[in-house]
Amino acid sequence: MTYCVALKLNAGLVFLSDSRTNAGLDQISTFRKVMLYEQPGERFMVLQSAGNLSITQSVRELLESFQLHDTTTDEMLTIWNVRSMFDAARVLGAAVRHVYEREAAALQRAGVDFNVSMIFGGQIQGEQMRLFQVYSAGNFIEATGETPYFQIGESKYGKPVLDRVITSETPLDEAAKCALVSMDSTLKSNLSVGLPLDLIVYENNRFATDRIVCLDADNPYLRMLHDSWGERLRNVFDSIDDPAWDGGQTDSPIRIHSPRAHPLVKVGTPTAMKSVLGNGAGSIPPAALRQPPVPAQAGLSTATEYQRMQTSEEQARLQRQASLSNR
Repeated sequence: MTYCVALKLNAGLVFLSDSRTNAGLDQISTFRKVMLYEQPGERFMVLQSAGNLSITQSVRELLESFQLHDTTTDEMLTIWNVRSMFDAARVLGAAVRHVYEREAAALQRAGVDFNVSMIFGGQIQGEQMRLFQVYSAGNFIEATGETPYFQIGESKYGKPVLDRVITSETPLDEAAKCALVSMDSTLKSNLSVGLPLDLIVYENNRFATDRIVCLDADNPYLRMLHDSWGERLRNVFDSIDDPAWDGGQTDSPIRIHSPRAHPLVKVGTPTAMKSVLGNGAGSIPPAALRQPPVPAQAGLSTATEYQRMQTSEEQARLQRQASLSNR
């Protein structure tokens, strides 16, 4: 699988990707999932990818030279001559659709879905930084001040820390640290995400970067971050009071009366059923207590019909006993 995260901040952009791919338990490999396109002083772009490896590699290879015909200006657009990141994202979307038209039918016949998702961001001279998430259909959405980051792949494990820390005002180095903590949480919880990691940090209006690093298990900063985060998270957890079920001396009682949140009501064995089942009722599943089983040979479709049949049979039995007593 994959985990990639990209952050768009007032100060710049941060991109972080793992490098593990797998096609089964015995087919785990390492492939880079990020590409950097740069013309120093003029444009800077980064592409991260997740999904089927053959598809993502085809799109990445095609993007370097792919041309999109712009019917408005009659120009052939590439990522090297477009004047906005929006148009660059259009070129990427068209490249995704081109690969789909070329490969999707054959993949479908082989039982393989056309599965690809990408993050594409950067800055072109004359406009602000922009960040996009591109889907399998080639369509895309853009990051905003309210949603300053995107994730693809195994996103759920690393999302909570991003939600609590990242805003548009977050400094670049702090954001890079947060992205690494997010990745560390994912590495801890999901074996399909693995080292080494590719980290790229871009400063606004630089149109180039030298803050590029590959981090493996021997990287001192990554080891320090992993140990510190785990230890301090445990310390914070230990500093929170346990629930005080019996009240006592606590400023935060867990059991209080609330007009909107009533305690759960226990469900016990019905009295009538207890007399029939005796002391062994506790071993019968609750569903069986609420809905008597319907014998297949009876030809009855519901428990209500079955109970009605039982009642009729009991009445007939009592009538026969009364008839015999009167003789």
